Amino acid sequence: MVEATANIGVVGLAAMGSNLARNLAHHGNTVAVFNRHYGRTQTLMDEHGGEGAFVPAKTIEDFVASLARPRTAIIMVKAGAPTDAVIHELVDAMEPGDIIVDGGNSYFEDTMKREKEIRARGLHFVGCGVSGGEEGALNGPSLMPGGTEESWKTLGPILRSIAAVAEGEPCVTHIGENGAGHFVKMVHNGIEYADMQLIAESYDLLRRGLGLTPAEIGDVFATWNTTELNSYLIEITADILHETDKKTGKPLVDVIVDHAGMKGTGTWTVQTALSLAVPVTGIAEAVFARGLSSQSVQREEAAGQALSGPDTHIDLSARDRDAFIEDIRQALYASKIVAYAQGFDEINAGAKEYGWNIDLAAVARIWRGGCIIRAQFLNVVSDAFESGEADVSLLFASYFKDAINKAQASWRRVVARASEGGVPVPAFSSSLSYYDGLRSARLPAALIQAQRDFFGAHTYGRIDQPGAFHTLWAQKGRPEIAM
Repeated sequence: MVEATANIGVVGLAAMGSNLARNLAHHGNTVAVFNRHYGRTQTLMDEHGGEGAFVPAKTIEDFVASLARPRTAIIMVKAGAPTDAVIHELVDAMEPGDIIVDGGNSYFEDTMKREKEIRARGLHFVGCGVSGGEEGALNGPSLMPGGTEESWKTLGPILRSIAAVAEGEPCVTHIGENGAGHFVKMVHNGIEYADMQLIAESYDLLRRGLGLTPAEIGDVFATWNTTELNSYLIEITADILHETDKKTGKPLVDVIVDHAGMKGTGTWTVQTALSLAVPVTGIAEAVFARGLSSQSVQREEAAGQALSGPDTHIDLSARDRDAFIEDIRQALYASKIVAYAQGFDEINAGAKEYGWNIDLAAVARIWRGGCIIRAQFLNVVSDAFESGEADVSLLFASYFKDAINKAQASWRRVVARASEGGVPVPAFSSSLSYYDGLRSARLPAALIQAQRDFFGAHTYGRIDQPGAFHTLWAQKGRPEIAM
């Protein structure tokens, strides 16, 4: 008979799952481990079994039996059907009060549906975002768990034991009920898309626009990482651009095919934002840019047809070049602030829509370490939400308002020069347009609403009196009709 000695279990022992299991074992947990193919379990035990207390299982029944009550199991398998298959097996083997945690990148509405079904069986279901990749899973990720308060009582100490630590605080907090954790992780990934695209556009301006080599650009990014742009993504970009391909001797970035892949979370962020009527323009352009990168047939045809335009060169003197590099840094920072502001707007809108009580300051704090978008300025983001300065928008907090006021002249020069030089900067330009739209007392939406009323009798509001109005547009001289 299997003895119930493990306080936590991990199902799925590919790179992320095995590293998470090792992390748990390193921090005093006794970890039950199971994989559909036992070979992976055996490999984990052979290579890392001496790192801590593991309880390997060959069947899901033995795995569950090895867990102490309330049994708690973290699923680390591919999102979708594989996750559902494991959930069904666990639900059948577990008992009321037990806890199932989905640590994959599942769509938050799927998590909400699963939570409802599993709750009906008397079990707890937690959708938990895990950020930091394989390294984070092993050495300390940022964790975004949803689920019930009751499940958090058991799960909280376990997750705090393995989370990254930033300024003495573990990078984990209880996000909210049912799908809240996976929702926040989804938006985190959307911000990550925008951040990466903005960095890529900066690289493109420096490379094609100014003619710098990858190594020179790597030096620029390394310098930028000592400023307010200090972040994991800026740091690794500098490292990437200094890497040389061993086979060809060329900069490694030059031998990588320029097709950027996607796994869905960025697309979900944009689709969800559309359903919530929240503009996330920087994130959307980042998603579309990845799509365009993969349109190889169209791009080859466009190059073959020699579609007219500038030669992507920005001609500047050495002195002006140095000033423009600083302009790019400022534009990158301003656009990054917009991406975070839009992401937090979406989290706030989602919380209202689904009834989640999400602490935005706490979310910013747990993103300071472990996760891909960890950055120095997240302390300021957290403070802005904590003080209430960012209640309407992060852009209205004094620190960020001052930062953009300082950066906007540079931001505008970068977008203008990029356009003149034929260098595409969709995330830079859309972020600037969002900023200008936000600060506009009156937008051309009045004309759009008039058009809607003309062809579809959709009505419109007036600035001088309440109510809905319709004009018989085809008959001149006829007054508007109150509806």
